[in-house]
Amino acid sequence: MTTSLPVTIILVVLMFGFIIFIHELGHFLTAKAAGVKVHEFAIGMGPVLFKFYKGDTKYNLRLLPIGGFVAMEGEDEESSDRDAFCNKPVWKRIIVAGAAMNILFGFILMFLLVSMQGRLSTTQVALFDEGAVSSEKLQVGDVILEVNGANVHIANDLVFELVGAGTDPVNMLVQRDGEELLLENIPFHSEVLEDGTAVFSMDFKVKGVPKTLGGMFRESFYMTTGVVKQAWVSFIKLVTGQFQVNQLSGPVGVSGAIGQAAAVGFSSLILMVAFVTINIGVFNLLPLPALDGGRLVFLIIEGLRGKPVPAKYEGLIHAAGLVLLMGLMIFVTYQDIVRLISK
Repeated sequence: MTTSLPVTIILVVLMFGFIIFIHELGHFLTAKAAGVKVHEFAIGMGPVLFKFYKGDTKYNLRLLPIGGFVAMEGEDEESSDRDAFCNKPVWKRIIVAGAAMNILFGFILMFLLVSMQGRLSTTQVALFDEGAVSSEKLQVGDVILEVNGANVHIANDLVFELVGAGTDPVNMLVQRDGEELLLENIPFHSEVLEDGTAVFSMDFKVKGVPKTLGGMFRESFYMTTGVVKQAWVSFIKLVTGQFQVNQLSGPVGVSGAIGQAAAVGFSSLILMVAFVTINIGVFNLLPLPALDGGRLVFLIIEGLRGKPVPAKYEGLIHAAGLVLLMGLMIFVTYQDIVRLISK
């Protein structure tokens, strides 16, 4: 089953539009909670289709389903209004400037996925595949607590750490018969893909347990934090040169992945949306100019020194950061198109 190009385009536009809307909704709700005057909250962009006023805020629905925006008093300029963003305490502005709503939305989607599963995962070895080599060290019933020193709580954590280890043997801390044991140099099968990449093969299955409400929240939490961790690890590897910039993927590349996920089924599409929204939330919190994370850095500096960085300098830094980010986006989009054409 495949998804047509028009359907894929519609899915992508709606998905990114909704993710941006969720992000702006986070700013709106936290601004209202902090007592910041909000002039306008818009869903979508372009010409206004419908609008109404409640208090000092204008709410409107716009033609193009590509996100939205929040216009706050004193957000980018000085204001004498006591309810202006610029006149609120630093800690309140930090809350309003955060981008945690995307991560929270990702958690909700993960919870939806978990609720659709038959059972919850564990890290307890249930059985080995035929010809498994990890059984040289592991035993059925072992509860895996750590992989190469990193804690694992659910099956997704386990897979993430094993994939990160590549084809090298790993060390595991396991619980066996009520005791903790450190198993060193556990081997796994590996295979070489067509592009020359060597990948490991997980040769055992983990035990599933019945669903409980607490267990569902637990699994959803660790699935979400796993994606957050993956995003941070990828960023660190990019900065340290372990990943190349041309390995990044932008909206065009994500569009292809969304089309494939939609063709597989509803749960795969939900997982892809959760993955994208969490990554956008994490990316926006990076301490880079023009992002929410960059603005948070300036607020933290203001809190430490007792006075804000002059607006003209902060503005120049954010403007330069925006230019660099736009350049990166153009480059990544070009790489996506090249990969698409070469297929």
